[in-house]
Amino acid sequence: MQLEALVQESIRSVLDRLGLSPPEIPVDRPPRRELGDLSSRVAFLLAKEARRSPQDIANDLAQALSGHPAFSQVQAVQGFLNFFLRPETLHEVLRRVLREDLAYGKGQEGAGKKLQVEFVSSNPTGPLTIGHGRQAALGDVLANIFSELGWEVTREYYLNDEGRQIELLAQSLWARYRQALGDPQPIPEGGYHGDYLIPIGQELAERFGNAYPEWNAEAKKVFRNEVVPRMLRLIEEDLEAIGVRFDVWTREGDIIRKGLVDEVLQRLRERGAIYEKDGAIWLSAKTHGLGRDPVLIRSDGTPTYLMVDIAYHLDKFRRGFDWVVDVQGADHIEEQQQVKLALRLLGLPEGFLSYCLHQFVTLKGAEGIEKMSTRAGKFLRLKDLVDEVGRDAARYFMVMRKPESHLVFDFELAKKQSLENPVYYVQYAHTRIASVFREAQARGELPADLLSVDLSPLKEPEELRLIMELDRFPDVLRVCAREFGPHLLCEYLENLAGIFHPYYARVRILGQGAATPARLALLAGIKLVLFRGLSILGVRAPEEM
Repeated sequence: MQLEALVQESIRSVLDRLGLSPPEIPVDRPPRRELGDLSSRVAFLLAKEARRSPQDIANDLAQALSGHPAFSQVQAVQGFLNFFLRPETLHEVLRRVLREDLAYGKGQEGAGKKLQVEFVSSNPTGPLTIGHGRQAALGDVLANIFSELGWEVTREYYLNDEGRQIELLAQSLWARYRQALGDPQPIPEGGYHGDYLIPIGQELAERFGNAYPEWNAEAKKVFRNEVVPRMLRLIEEDLEAIGVRFDVWTREGDIIRKGLVDEVLQRLRERGAIYEKDGAIWLSAKTHGLGRDPVLIRSDGTPTYLMVDIAYHLDKFRRGFDWVVDVQGADHIEEQQQVKLALRLLGLPEGFLSYCLHQFVTLKGAEGIEKMSTRAGKFLRLKDLVDEVGRDAARYFMVMRKPESHLVFDFELAKKQSLENPVYYVQYAHTRIASVFREAQARGELPADLLSVDLSPLKEPEELRLIMELDRFPDVLRVCAREFGPHLLCEYLENLAGIFHPYYARVRILGQGAATPARLALLAGIKLVLFRGLSILGVRAPEEM
């Protein structure tokens, strides 16, 4: 049983006898040891109903709980209930960690339910940059977390392979092809200046010769068919570098060919939710509280990105997903509100679609902070970043800050193999424990079964604090899922490593008689949780460094 739940159940058993029923029984971890291991402000929530002061209620609860076998002491202080746990209570937590092993922290919240996480979904107009890297790591780690909680997760990439941007990309490649033939054709306005198109243009110049001197319908078709598959290969290389694989790739063209755009339009028309103006079709969003009415069908008859996106989400619903989480940049909030409105008008459940929003990334290197721009060709390709700092650092750094906050990727810090680097700091804790176990094995001090060892020697404040921290792991995963916040898992692992490293430096593990097997059991629990957490982040937990 997790410690918070233990405290809640003990309080509830007393309140049931008193005929009191608060809306909740909050339990917190106090910032200072003298305030207890756990604390509850439940008395404040009962004061009005009981018509008594919080301190009087807390006194009664403390007295009723004074003999509870899990607590060495229960104090009533200024209306708060402060609980001091017996070492034996914490020892049972450690046994649970060791007993559940790799299942520790797993949940069943999503059992029997299907979740789709859509992320990256970058237009196939060039390689992925570090900006895309944040979304790739964020979406992948969220998918891992939800899988841990029982969801059947599908990772999906939406490929916008139609429309104006693809046409500009194809024309930009044609310009590079013409330049390779000595014809100084300019990159079209709004086109793509990236150097990644130059070698492709040279290759096509050798293959086609002067077959396409003009930018016309035939050239458009040929160069579009050449450029999109090549850009997809670049994107797949970048995803492979950072360790992300998708279960499903959905193309914009497929959504249109299914007839879903026409169906959505018809259904919205039947609900009086669209109107025609200036030859275009608009969504009546302002009448439903949004700031403006967006165009769904342009005056030339082509659907906007928003229109296809609405149809795409209807397709997701039809495929049987119970919940959809889209990982997107915070600059798309208006469009997200419009999609949600349209889905509501189409009759989809209110909570079907959620958005995990993230801010942009800038790179801080030896020469300062540089902004990324794929179109202008001034960017650091994601694969190149991973080659420089390693997959572990790339993934960890991308998710270690709150998604809604701007991320400054510290290039020099990510490359460091020292305790200054947070991912190295966490990994080194795992490595140190692995080293202790190798030495214990060599010295013949490793128990055959750590589950059966006597844990009573674990009485040091740091040891009990470490077990308290291990107890938090399942809750951390649930909060990460609820808040779309993998950064909380990074903070947890760094905190666990931060308690362990000084303990390791101060306390002798081996050659300590009865204390040795107990301390090895503790280290095994820490190692397990470090491994679990790093694995969920998609980061290695090395045995040696």
